[in-house]
Amino acid sequence: MDTNNRRFPAEWEKQQGILLCFPHNGNDWPGKYEAVQWAFVEFIKKVATFETVFLIVADKSHEEKVNSMLEKAQINLSNISYIVHKTNRSWMRDSAPIIVKKGNELEALNFNFNGWAKYKNIQLDKFIPSKVGNFLNIPVTQVMYKGKPVIVEGGAIDSNGKGTLLTSEECLMHPDIQVRNPNFTKADYEAVFKEYLGISNVIWLGDGIEGDDTHGHIDDLCRFVNEDTIVTIVETDPKDHNYKPLQDNLKRLQNAKLEDGKSPIIVVLPMPKRIDFDGLRLPASYANFLILNNCVLVPTFNDANDRVALNILSECFPDREIIGINCTDFIWGFGTLHCLSQQIPV
Repeated sequence: MDTNNRRFPAEWEKQQGILLCFPHNGNDWPGKYEAVQWAFVEFIKKVATFETVFLIVADKSHEEKVNSMLEKAQINLSNISYIVHKTNRSWMRDSAPIIVKKGNELEALNFNFNGWAKYKNIQLDKFIPSKVGNFLNIPVTQVMYKGKPVIVEGGAIDSNGKGTLLTSEECLMHPDIQVRNPNFTKADYEAVFKEYLGISNVIWLGDGIEGDDTHGHIDDLCRFVNEDTIVTIVETDPKDHNYKPLQDNLKRLQNAKLEDGKSPIIVVLPMPKRIDFDGLRLPASYANFLILNNCVLVPTFNDANDRVALNILSECFPDREIIGINCTDFIWGFGTLHCLSQQIPV
């Protein structure tokens, strides 16, 4: 057993709350900022029904504005805890700390967010891990390997809480697109995951979906729904750019093994029809769902496959409510529910 005793809990384990950051900067959603704010209020309302929302707001006046929006939407404000901190963006899955268990204690891991190795304006987002750790009163640890900071976004990894982790080669291993950790090998990543997340077994997928700004985040591709079951998205149209990479990922999963040597159960999720806006293909995916206590929030896209995806996920989570949230506005920012949130375990 690993001596440092860290464990990356699965998302379905009991949570004290969900970290969200209310958008205060329209640049991520040009032309849709107004709509996105109200979509965000609806998202908060759903989460606050089930647990605490730790809500990052830019400053006191922003807090007052947001609070009045939440009141209008008749949200239970006793389930909202405000954290005042100015950010560059709202993608908490990637800039916020990953909270792990260290023995019986919680620890916030700072994975050194660098704007997905793509954007330079990250000066404010860099301080989110320490801000959140201080607010929750838990220690913050900077993730290092061989004396250097390691960069991994929360959207790039998914855990079953038992020692197996899902990630993708495109995101972490691509030699020249958005290189997070130059010259890192798979063995280097696996050593980091073992030390900081208690991971003994890594399943590597190949490429992500077209239009993904992050190049291959796993939370748009495949997710654990319980300790031995993985849902993965597939594209049925052979002419679609996503068809081949998603078939390749499916094959990899069919050949994969869990930490106990058994084969995972694989459940297939469809893709919505392609969504284009202002000349760009958007990375719409049903895999970007968020697991809460007693509930799963699933992104929907005004698509015939919305219902199919909701039904498949309701079978995967028989003891949780399955609620679709329309994400046609959010996706213009290249991400939806899971990308915008980070769970805080109990």
